[in-house]
Amino acid sequence: MTDMLIRPVTEATRTDQLDEALTCVDVLDVTHDVKTFLLAPQSPSPMYDAGQYLTLTMDIAGETLQRCYTISSAPTTPGPLAITVKRVPGGPVSNWLHDEFGPGDTIWATGPHGEFSHVRHPSGKYLFLSAGSGITPVMSMTRTLRNDPYADVVFVHSARTPDDIIFRAELNTIAAAGDASVTVICEADSPTETWQGPTGRLGLRNLLSVPDLHAREVFTCGPAGYMKAARQLLELAGIDQSRCHEELFDLAARGAAVTGETELSDTRYVVELRRSGRSVDCAANETLLQAAHRAGLTPPSMCAEGMCGTCRTTLLAGDVDMQHQGGIRQREIDQGQILMCCSKPTGDVVIDG
Repeated sequence: MTDMLIRPVTEATRTDQLDEALTCVDVLDVTHDVKTFLLAPQSPSPMYDAGQYLTLTMDIAGETLQRCYTISSAPTTPGPLAITVKRVPGGPVSNWLHDEFGPGDTIWATGPHGEFSHVRHPSGKYLFLSAGSGITPVMSMTRTLRNDPYADVVFVHSARTPDDIIFRAELNTIAAAGDASVTVICEADSPTETWQGPTGRLGLRNLLSVPDLHAREVFTCGPAGYMKAARQLLELAGIDQSRCHEELFDLAARGAAVTGETELSDTRYVVELRRSGRSVDCAANETLLQAAHRAGLTPPSMCAEGMCGTCRTTLLAGDVDMQHQGGIRQREIDQGQILMCCSKPTGDVVIDG
């Protein structure tokens, strides 16, 4: 999502926000390693746009961890919020959710966050490209657009094998009802099924076969390698890049690769992290998070783009220039809170980090 086209989310557009414990009311098996968790808020369900995500906080083995998960349900459907989670080998959060979290358990959530939504980029025609777990935000959009008789949706999903097709039965239902044109591409057969549809990986031929290709708003979500390949294919197909919107599904991986400007400014300030007892040097043109990473510190962070709110901290002294993308609310800013990932110092600062 590094190159995702983002428009700032104003307080006026965020009419409802969660900051509370959600209760799990059911767990649904989706594939052999994917589950959907139905989560009920204590208050009425928040308003959200299809494609947005929640930031979840949980204590696992004595450590507080945060992860971002797309709301896979549709805002047009009443009931609990749904997140769909793939088990990641060695992943502490996904394995905990799959093995330990169930009906009656609670989990803290904030949000919704994010600009990756057809609501933010309206069009009569859409092309959704996804791979693996990246299907969740575009599935939320597809579920929503099924209720729009004027929406023209083409959905191309890539999976490793037939056994790995997330929401397979529902995709078949959507296609059979004519609510969207659905194509699933599998890289290989599964042990129990020979795939009868397109095989291999997403290619230029798949794109060029899409009717009215250049008239569509394109939304792409999946692992980093898939995103890079899809971006190149869209460029080869001559798609207007202003109509291409991306969401890198693995926000944690994206946040780990915090990138700064090539040359750091000669203007430097001191950033004191009160709780950790450390002080770091920070250039005027780098964020507090980048400076902390450069000094070998690892404060909590995920999106690195001012969207998820994971790196929120309190500014105790000094001033910063914060250019966020909706990951913090005005009332939190009024209370002195900032996001480290999008805040640049304008002088020496002290934060509660």
